[in-house]
Amino acid sequence: MSTAEVYWINGPVIRARAHGVFRMKEAVLVGDDRLAGEVIRLSPDAVTIQVFEDTTALMPGAVVEGTGLGLAVELGPGLLGQLFDGIQRPLKVIAETHGDFVGVGQSAPGIDRERLWPYVPTLAEGDRVNGGEALGEVQETPELVHRVLVPADVKGKITWMAPAGDYNVEAPLARILDSAGEEHEIPMLRRRAIRSPRPVARRLTPGQPLLTGQRILDTLFPIGKGGAGEMPGGFGTGKTVLQQTIAKWCDADVIIYIGCGERGNEMASILREFPELDDPRTGRKLMERTVVIANTSNMPVAAREASIYTGITLAEFMRDQGFHVALVADSISRWAEALREIGGRLEELPAEEGYPAYLPTRLAEFFERAGRVETLGGLEASVTVIGAVSPPGGDFSEPVTAHARRFTKCFWALDKERAQARFYPAIHPLQSYSGYVDDVARWWQDRGGMHWQDRRARVLTMLEQQARLEKMAKIVGRDALPAEQRLILVCADVITETLLSQSAFSENDRYCTPEKQLAMLELLDQFMDLAEEAVTAGADPDAFYALPVMRKVQRAGDDVANDDLDAIKDIGREMDEAFAGMTRAGTRESA
Repeated sequence: MSTAEVYWINGPVIRARAHGVFRMKEAVLVGDDRLAGEVIRLSPDAVTIQVFEDTTALMPGAVVEGTGLGLAVELGPGLLGQLFDGIQRPLKVIAETHGDFVGVGQSAPGIDRERLWPYVPTLAEGDRVNGGEALGEVQETPELVHRVLVPADVKGKITWMAPAGDYNVEAPLARILDSAGEEHEIPMLRRRAIRSPRPVARRLTPGQPLLTGQRILDTLFPIGKGGAGEMPGGFGTGKTVLQQTIAKWCDADVIIYIGCGERGNEMASILREFPELDDPRTGRKLMERTVVIANTSNMPVAAREASIYTGITLAEFMRDQGFHVALVADSISRWAEALREIGGRLEELPAEEGYPAYLPTRLAEFFERAGRVETLGGLEASVTVIGAVSPPGGDFSEPVTAHARRFTKCFWALDKERAQARFYPAIHPLQSYSGYVDDVARWWQDRGGMHWQDRRARVLTMLEQQARLEKMAKIVGRDALPAEQRLILVCADVITETLLSQSAFSENDRYCTPEKQLAMLELLDQFMDLAEEAVTAGADPDAFYALPVMRKVQRAGDDVANDDLDAIKDIGREMDEAFAGMTRAGTRESA
C-alpha cells in the first residue's frame, strides 16, 4: 500500500510527497481521521488530492494512505429507500449514531452488512453464464425484484450455486470457473468506480416518452425514456417543485434524486417530506423506489463534485437490472461551482466566468451516461437524466446553461414572470424545445394520436403568432387589430389556460394521463377550426369568451377526471352547437 506525506493544504485540495506509486482517480485516506479523498493530479514530486470532508484540523505531515482502488460506491440490495451524501455515506445511519451533522471522519457502509435477504436462484450448477446475466433474485421491496447479476468481466461455468434461503450481502451465492481456470465467488455486494460508465450490449434510440403527467411537458416538449434534458430557471421559478412533481408522477420504475449544492433548509425539507409521499403507482411510500443523495451547500465542496457521479452510477446499476430509471439532479449549476472552486485552488487557468476549461467535457461525461439500452443480460432498460440549472439572474447564455444545451435534446425553460403570476408549471413555451418529438411520435400514434405532431405544431405556431401580435397590440391597441389577428390572440389565450396550466391541488389536474392529453389536444384543435369558421362568417372573436361552453373548455383539465374522456367529447359536441349558432348569426349579419 502506497503512502504519502501532506505538505500543502488549500481547503479541500492538498498536496503530498509520495512514498510509492499512486494512480489517477485512486481513492485515498488522509490523516488520523482517515478522511476520504481522491487523487486528481500526479507530478514527479507530488500527489494532488481532493478531500471529500472538512480539512480544518488537517496539518502538514499527515499521512495519506492509498487504497489501490478508484473512488467507488457499494451496489446491491438495500439501496432503495436510502438517503446518502455525495460519497454514499448513509445519512440516516450516521444521524442515529453521531447526531444531526456528519462529523470529520464519520463513516458507515453504504449497504447494511447484517440484514438478511430472501435469495432465490434462477440458474443451476453446470450452467454457463456471461457477464450481466442474472444468477438469482431478491424481493427487495414489495413491488421491485432485485436481480443478482454476474459481474460484467466474468463468464464461464457455474461450479457451485447456493440454495434458496436468507443471506447477507457479503455471503457467496455462486462460484464461476472462467476459461483461464480462475474461480470467482459472487456475492450480492459489488463495488463500482463512479467515474466510468457501466457496460451495455448496445444503445437504443428512445422510442417512448417519459410520462410526467404535466401536459406542457408530455404534449409539447416530451423527453424520451433514456433521454437527457435540461431545466434552467432563475431563483423562484419552481425548479425544485417541478422536479419533485416529476419524481412523484413519472412512469419510471426507480427514482434517483440528487440534491447537489442546494440550500440546507431546502434539502432538509425534501428529506423530511419525501419519505412521507405516497406513490400513486403502488399506493405505498414513494421512497420504496427512490434513492436520495443529499449534498448541501454547507457540506464539503469536493463531495458535491462527486455526488452526480455517485447518482448516475446507482442509476446505471438499477438500469442493468432491467428497470427504467429517472435521475433528477438539482442543480447542475452548484456542481459546476464546485468544479470552479476546486479549479481555483488548483491554480488552473480559468475560462469563461471563472469556470474551468474542461467544464463542457465534464458535462458531456455526465449527460451522455443517459440512454435507452439493451443490457448485457438482454433486458431493455433506460436512464433518463433531468438536470436543473440555476443561471444567475435567469441568464440562459451563461456557461453552464449554454454548454449543457449541447449535450441535451430537451430544454424546459422556466420563466420568472410566469412563476410570479402563479402560473404552474412556469415553463415558457417559446423558449423551450424537445429533440425527441420524432422519436416518440409513433408511441403517441399507437395510442390514438394520429394527428399528435400536427396538432402540437399548430399549438406552438399559434403561441408564436400571439407573441408577435401582443407587441403590435401594445402599440395600436387590441381593438385596432383585424378580426383574424384577434382570433389568434383568443385561441392562444384558450390554449394557455387549457393546455399549459395545471393545478397541483386538483385531484383531476395534478396528473394528466396521455389519453386525456390527446383528448384535450383534439378539443383545442376542434375549437380553433370552429373559431376560424365563425370569424370567416363574420363573428367577433372577442364574443367567444361569452359562450358558456368556453368555461368548460378552459376547465377541462380541472373538472374532468382522467378516466372520464366521454365528458370531453360532450364538451366538444356542446361547442359544435354553440359555434354553429354563432356562424349562422354571423352569416345573416354579413348578408
